Amino acid sequence: MKVADVLAAKGAEVETVRPDAKVVFAVHRMRVQNVGALVVSRDGLKVEGVLSERDIVRGLTRHGAGLLEMGVVAVMSRGGPTCSPEDSLTTVMGVMTRTRNRHIPVVADGRLCGIVSVGDVVKHRLEDMELETSVLRDAYLTHH
Repeated sequence: MKVADVLAAKGAEVETVRPDAKVVFAVHRMRVQNVGALVVSRDGLKVEGVLSERDIVRGLTRHGAGLLEMGVVAVMSRGGPTCSPEDSLTTVMGVMTRTRNRHIPVVADGRLCGIVSVGDVVKHRLEDMELETSVLRDAYLTHH
């Protein structure tokens, strides 16, 4: 299964935030949209970083409540991994595990076109396993 399959199922919409937006605005967006991370982008096309719940918690321990009035750029993660729609989910799982990133932006032709979370990967792997189990059960029952 490829990243494109995940995006086809969940949609390619990506919640973004500008790097100059205040953290309090980003936190509100994350809650309202029920997401664990926002892609940081000035234009919605070029990935400049990712702001995750983990980044916010780390920022709070470093800056205290003043963090909420700071710009997203102060705490976002830069230079994190991205993936392509053609990458396999197995590859993306490996990248998530190695880099400890739970959200990976999907980029095609230099443009943001989706995001894959660890929850998306787990959901699709479980669906694959259920299908395999069903096929094996049917094969077993027809031969016995």
